[in-house]
Amino acid sequence: MAEIRLPKVEQGQTKIRNVPIAVTPEGFWCCPSPVVFQKTIKTQNPLNKSKPSTQSTLVPKKQTSVTERKPGTSSSKSTLVTDEQRTHSSDAPVLNNGSLMNEKTPKIKAESVPRKVTIEFGEPGSSDLKVILFGKQGISVKLSVHRSVLVENSKLFASKIMEQELIFPCLEIDDCEDVEIYVDTIGLMYCKELKQRLIKQSVSRVLRILKVAEKLGFTTCIHSCLEYLEAVPWVGEEEEEKVVSSILHLEGENIGVKPVLKRVSSETSSKPHKDTLSHILELVLKSHEEKGRREMKPIVLKLLRENNTLPSSSASSDLCNETIYSSCKSSLDSLLSHFRQATESDFADKPLDTREPVLKLIALEADNLLWLLDILADRQSADKFAVIWASQNELASLHMKLPVVSRHHVSTITSRLFVGIGRGELLPCKDTRHLLLKTWLQPLINDYSWLQHGCRSFDRKVVEEGIGRTILTLPLEDQQSILLSWLGNFLKAGDNCPNLQRAFEVWWRRTFVRPYVEQGICNINSALLD
Repeated sequence: MAEIRLPKVEQGQTKIRNVPIAVTPEGFWCCPSPVVFQKTIKTQNPLNKSKPSTQSTLVPKKQTSVTERKPGTSSSKSTLVTDEQRTHSSDAPVLNNGSLMNEKTPKIKAESVPRKVTIEFGEPGSSDLKVILFGKQGISVKLSVHRSVLVENSKLFASKIMEQELIFPCLEIDDCEDVEIYVDTIGLMYCKELKQRLIKQSVSRVLRILKVAEKLGFTTCIHSCLEYLEAVPWVGEEEEEKVVSSILHLEGENIGVKPVLKRVSSETSSKPHKDTLSHILELVLKSHEEKGRREMKPIVLKLLRENNTLPSSSASSDLCNETIYSSCKSSLDSLLSHFRQATESDFADKPLDTREPVLKLIALEADNLLWLLDILADRQSADKFAVIWASQNELASLHMKLPVVSRHHVSTITSRLFVGIGRGELLPCKDTRHLLLKTWLQPLINDYSWLQHGCRSFDRKVVEEGIGRTILTLPLEDQQSILLSWLGNFLKAGDNCPNLQRAFEVWWRRTFVRPYVEQGICNINSALLD
């Protein structure tokens, strides 16, 4: 934090040149533009040639220093003497507050040249206190201010002025991180409508003003900054994080931070969050508009993934999984109901406008379940889904009664489960894996030809690898039973059946080439005999 101290008068102390600036009719100062401050920081001359001081001088309209005014000489307009203009000649006269002065400067390094700016607030000549700001890179700013204004608006200035009887009407602030914003903030003490002054500023600049206002104890400015931040849009996540991190520590100080934080946080309990998630899922699951569904499903999946990575998300994760499984049950019940309806004996005789909505709903609910399974697998919470799907004996029996064009959507769910188990995304128990293969592998084989040619997202190699790996996780006897059954189908259907040759080869080697258990027993027996 910047430190305020009283100056000590030492012999030979450098005098800071007065550079008064224009003042509005309201008494508000016209701060030098950021260019003025930036120019004072630039390197003067890399060759260190002999040059005059590179001090920037701002002369206002019709305003000159009374003590330095020369008879017969007046300034008719504001003149900004730049660094470049001063480098033409070391003995060139320089216009300063309406006076002509000849200056000669010895050779010194550019970085050692003091950079000084003087600013006057309120009516010219009416100030009763000097504040000197010392910033980085040697820049210093001398402010001519009024005690009454500083005492009224700044708790820090008020305490320093009241605590000490100032022999010299001057205060110094050392180590100012942001001199330009200190000048801005002190200038705002002279404004009646702070909000109007902030309205054209950027969010980043207002945050800088807020930081200085906190250090100075400028409560009115803090409130105005918070009102600005509550109303202005924040552009991008980076700016949002800056705003929140800048004001979060003020939350317990009762200065109006909550209205700003309400944009990013809610005071409601976890139950409304659960209800909101349930409502979002329901909107997506019940939608019949294909484009909207296609675009929103990956967005919801992405947002749930980001939420799941938070370190404090364990409790909310459980609520989220509960909500997703509730949606799974609803979609599964709906799917089974439509299958029953579509497999009734007189369903084929009904008109097309009666049959078509039912078949579309079967495809819709199957797609919903596939999406929910993707979410659960991404959250590493799909084991329960595998148990539920493996136990759907009625649905599997009804599956063969429908034409493949209407039923193949269901087999995409089975394929996704096998892929997930093969990749280790879900780890159901042995009985569940065996039941899943027993219940759903044959229906998948029956639909395999249609899946290859009728589903764009179907990846044959990935699915076959997942099925094979799932089979190979079972005991050897179960592997043999399932693979021999598959072999019969493969020899009949060829490419219209999953190619599980790699899994078959592994099973064969395990059984006949390298029987690990028997080999281990033989090794033990031979060791005992030796």
